[in-house]
Amino acid sequence: MSTDERVEVGTELPTARYELSREDLRAYAEASGDRNPIHLDEATARSVGLPDVIAHGMLTMGLAGTVVADWVGDPARVLSYGTKFTAPVVVPAGAPAVVEVAGTVVGLDAAAGTAEVDLVVTSGDEKVLTRARAVVALR
Repeated sequence: MSTDERVEVGTELPTARYELSREDLRAYAEASGDRNPIHLDEATARSVGLPDVIAHGMLTMGLAGTVVADWVGDPARVLSYGTKFTAPVVVPAGAPAVVEVAGTVVGLDAAAGTAEVDLVVTSGDEKVLTRARAVVALR
């Protein structure tokens, strides 16, 4: 977001598309310390009723948060961010999973100089995060 961009209710953030591979999951597991085998091993994931390995929830949440931070221009201007995890991002062996993030400004507080941004986060045809909302400082 440029400093002269007019932000109003209905302003849409640029949509982002991320591809996640099994290698991305391994790298995230190493970086985060979350080596839960449902993210890394097909047999374990299937044994607990999952269709395949799944992306880490915090990885998915982080991708969505990145869209907001990039839009507002500084991660420190993201004042709050929360979500509910509603469906896993399944990462098959042969092709990457695609996560798409779209956002819309749904509220403004002129006195505080903040905006509320709702995010829609999907993988395939499923919403993987719901009630995803961030509050950002506009100045």
